[in-house]
Amino acid sequence: MIIENMMKNFKKLTGLMAIMAIAATSACQQNSQATKVETADTSKKSKYLSQPLISEIYTADPSAHVFNGKIYIYPSHDIEAGTPENDNGDHFDMRDYHILSMDSVNGKVTDNGVALSVKDIPWAGRQLWAPDAAFKNEIYYLYFPVKDKQDVFRIGVATAKTPIGPFKAEPKPIEGSFSIDPAVFADDDGATYLYYGGIWGGQLQRWNNGKYDANGSKTDSQKENEPALTAKVAKMSKNMLAFDGAVKDVVILDENGKPLLTKDHDRRFFEGAWMHKFNGKYYFTYSTGDTHFLASAIGDTPYGPFKYQGTFMNPVEGWTTHHSIIEVKGKWYIFYHDTQLSGKTHLRNVKVTELKHNADGTIALVEPMKK
Repeated sequence: MIIENMMKNFKKLTGLMAIMAIAATSACQQNSQATKVETADTSKKSKYLSQPLISEIYTADPSAHVFNGKIYIYPSHDIEAGTPENDNGDHFDMRDYHILSMDSVNGKVTDNGVALSVKDIPWAGRQLWAPDAAFKNEIYYLYFPVKDKQDVFRIGVATAKTPIGPFKAEPKPIEGSFSIDPAVFADDDGATYLYYGGIWGGQLQRWNNGKYDANGSKTDSQKENEPALTAKVAKMSKNMLAFDGAVKDVVILDENGKPLLTKDHDRRFFEGAWMHKFNGKYYFTYSTGDTHFLASAIGDTPYGPFKYQGTFMNPVEGWTTHHSIIEVKGKWYIFYHDTQLSGKTHLRNVKVTELKHNADGTIALVEPMKK
């Protein structure tokens, strides 16, 4: 009996030791896997010039401003909507805006929650794309493109008493507005201008003489040897809710003083306009879209014409490039996006890095991916 009990205890002990050994092996494997993931992430991070400002949500198209000494970023809010991908950009099916804020460029980033939702815009149908903001008349203005109930992109405006909202949309879009990517510029004399437009999914190519052609081109003018379609610019009214005067073309000229042509895909305008002023000159910057560069052109007035200066940011990871440029405490910064967090073109993350102007007035090249 004693021997029997000893044998049973021995078997139990052996079984327990086996279980412990398996558990230890499993733990080692898990630790090994965790180390590999961490190493992979570290390796991946090292490829990029800068890191995402926020990872809790996906953000893109960052329009940055300094209000009351604080940095506010007005981005698109990317989501996984399940909308099939196509060349019209239907998979960019965003439905609200979150405004980000930070006390300094390297400071903590705060997500201030939903500032405006598509369901709160009376005339809206779908797709809240890249917005921008402005402050005037003691009011904060949020400019946004969204498709109306006829699936045509228009530009709307919403107002708030604080830079983070919530914003209340006007009952109708800005009269005479269309397409996408509004960018607001306030000049030194107090005048304010709105730049906007984008081809392909942005529908700029479907407008002619103030009318929208639902069956128009899906890409550009399709006139390869003629001047390319370009952004629009309009002076804003004093109340910032309407255009004050005619909408004009933003003309970009080549080295010979001729407008850039449709076939010049590396240089012509596609979308993502922005304006900043440096040493008395007006810098119109934009995305070339399907060739994925950011380019600059310089002029003497907010209306241009603007002389093409070259590429100042090479392609990011992901299909789109969209940026803003601001000055903070004597230094210039570019806010942009890529797809580091998701690897998916419609789930992006915003970033920031320093921007420098060369001695000749051009913008120094930014390499978003380390070589």
